[in-house]
Amino acid sequence: MPNKAISEGPVQHPLTKKKKMRKSTTSSMLRHLILGLAGLCFLGPFAYLLLTSVKTMDDIFAVPFVWWPKDFFWENYSNAVSAIPFFRYTFNTLFVSLLCVLGEVIAAPLTAYGLARIPFKGRNLIFIVMMGTIMLPSQSTMIPLYVLFNKMNLVNTFWPLILPAFFGAAYYIFLLRQFFMGIPQEITESAKIDGASEFRIYWQMILPLSRAAIFTVGLLVFLSSWKDYQLPLIYLNEPDKWTLSVGLKAFIGEYNVEWGMLMAAAALFTIPIVILYFFVQKVFIQGITMTGSK
Repeated sequence: MPNKAISEGPVQHPLTKKKKMRKSTTSSMLRHLILGLAGLCFLGPFAYLLLTSVKTMDDIFAVPFVWWPKDFFWENYSNAVSAIPFFRYTFNTLFVSLLCVLGEVIAAPLTAYGLARIPFKGRNLIFIVMMGTIMLPSQSTMIPLYVLFNKMNLVNTFWPLILPAFFGAAYYIFLLRQFFMGIPQEITESAKIDGASEFRIYWQMILPLSRAAIFTVGLLVFLSSWKDYQLPLIYLNEPDKWTLSVGLKAFIGEYNVEWGMLMAAAALFTIPIVILYFFVQKVFIQGITMTGSK
């Protein structure tokens, strides 16, 4: 009969256990301290934005620099909303962003499923060419796309901002492809044996398993569309069709800048995104983690 002490393995001394626990606690506290300091560095510009939005012009240009305003000038927010058609710009931004999300969550998963789960000749070549488009700078396609939309009489409409999303972006297709490749093939093979078509497998089996990844893609698309400045500036000529990112330039005059109202409008532009992230951060982090692993 084997020795009981040998079968249970070596017994650790209580002091050794305490030392390991202290070492683990110290290491955890150090990591959290470093992450907290890094978080404060990223939070600094946002805190400066919020504090400047409630400062008077005297406090903004005070020397030496004043971090905390002497008097909170909340009128910057009401003046900013009334100085420009703020709610009209908000509606335009929300309209474009939601349609871009709709287009991307339709096109990107469908394309990614074909590249990940359906074997056909030239699949890898198509994927390589698609990934090569990510390396193209946006400036190289800006003029050809403008000429194309101009010939289609779509300039000064929202369509140039929305239509590209319905054809899928290479980056989001890549993320979803990596996620789909991690789903076991046995699931789809058993469905094919039962007579299910590819689209039925995609719709009833793959999509329900990919909610976190698709939700993450939709959130990334929404953030990208919400803060986009370049495309609305190029394609939207009439002020009534501007988005918020373009409308903020109204506070920048030829000889002066209304910094208080500009910061207040920028805060109203940013706060909804921050609130949205706090509500969906769990699903977002889960989607990013699952998408990055095979």
